[in-house]
Amino acid sequence: MKRRSLLAGLTLVPLVLGLAPRRAAAIGGLLPELEQPAPDFELDGVAPGGNLLTSKAGSEALPIHIGLNQLAGRWLVLYFYPKDFTSGCTLEARGFQQNLAAFQAESASVIGVSADDLEAHASFCGSEGLVFPLLSDPGGVVSRRYGSWIAPYSQRHTFLIDPQGILRQRWSAVRPSGHSQEVLAELQRQKSSIA
Repeated sequence: MKRRSLLAGLTLVPLVLGLAPRRAAAIGGLLPELEQPAPDFELDGVAPGGNLLTSKAGSEALPIHIGLNQLAGRWLVLYFYPKDFTSGCTLEARGFQQNLAAFQAESASVIGVSADDLEAHASFCGSEGLVFPLLSDPGGVVSRRYGSWIAPYSQRHTFLIDPQGILRQRWSAVRPSGHSQEVLAELQRQKSSIA
């Protein structure tokens, strides 16, 4: 019993001294640090109409190549998810689609990332009426940078990145229902705290 008390006390020492770890661990690895530059990425994907910012419903999902540097000057909601057409992933994607106009009104782009290939992403966009880009990370290279990979799937994590490329918020072990509204509220809170 004394040993357990001693160990419990030792784990509190860094917190009391203000030495709390800056990186959080999640089921998919270490999450990137808040208030630091977001991990860089470049991935192939699909977007309806083949355009990141002006996609419209009913447009064919065309191949694109997107890097974080192309999104400078805009807020970015980068969400990782396990697999196209599964129930939770479909629910989450529908939520982001439903709130997409509100994200765009806040000068924010929404981008989904999974290990699915471009063909699966194009089919998913078409069947669900998604008009935001989906990127393919088949080997989990980018997902690992974001602490969001357990082979062979990306984990359900979301990251809010500001227009300067700084990571402002992160969510791990996301519950798909209502998640897009949670992210939108945080985006609006972040923007109002800057103004």
